[in-house]
Amino acid sequence: MEPFKHILDFMDRIRIKKVLTDQHKAYRSHIERFWKNAKFIVDPPSIQSFVKVGNEDVEVVITEDLIRRVLDFGDRPEDPTGYPERMIKGCFYRMGYTRHVNETNFSKANLSRPYKFFMHSVIHAMGHRKGGYDVAVDYVMCMIAALTLNLPYNFSKLIFEQMKTNLVQDRFLQYPRFVEMLLDDQIPNLAKQESDVLPLEHMKNLYLDRIQTY
Repeated sequence: MEPFKHILDFMDRIRIKKVLTDQHKAYRSHIERFWKNAKFIVDPPSIQSFVKVGNEDVEVVITEDLIRRVLDFGDRPEDPTGYPERMIKGCFYRMGYTRHVNETNFSKANLSRPYKFFMHSVIHAMGHRKGGYDVAVDYVMCMIAALTLNLPYNFSKLIFEQMKTNLVQDRFLQYPRFVEMLLDDQIPNLAKQESDVLPLEHMKNLYLDRIQTY
């Protein structure tokens, strides 16, 4: 951790600390059933689905407010989800970014080491994609800038909108840890078996070494 120690106190104070550090177990059958049955409801905006409790299908409803409470973002409905591109790219330069300002996406390889660790953590915890963890897409860059500059940001709305988008694409098992946290909050008695645990990789020495030399 030595090359990254200067960023740890900062990361201990940011609003997404819970989603960065909570190692909540996700269960494959729960996540698969949720995404298979999920549908978007326009009024009020929500994602409805079903999970199995015993022999019964029990409805679950995911809203922006539920995400805000369970994932403990501490944001507000009126907070923005975007900032001017000039400000975001300027923030990245202050974080030690070494490449051209007009690149479409910024690579974590080109940041100073402490911020490289920070960006890696945010991409893996908050990114909605199956892969592509070397670069920050526009909304991830905006999140990182908002956290770095301590500006308001509606993380809850972002997560909700990405979940909604997943319903009209290929419905991969997006945000498995977040979804399990939301399900467990609504239905605490969901059946759980260790053989059903969905493997999720957490930070370890091997990854720290890769980030340091990346």
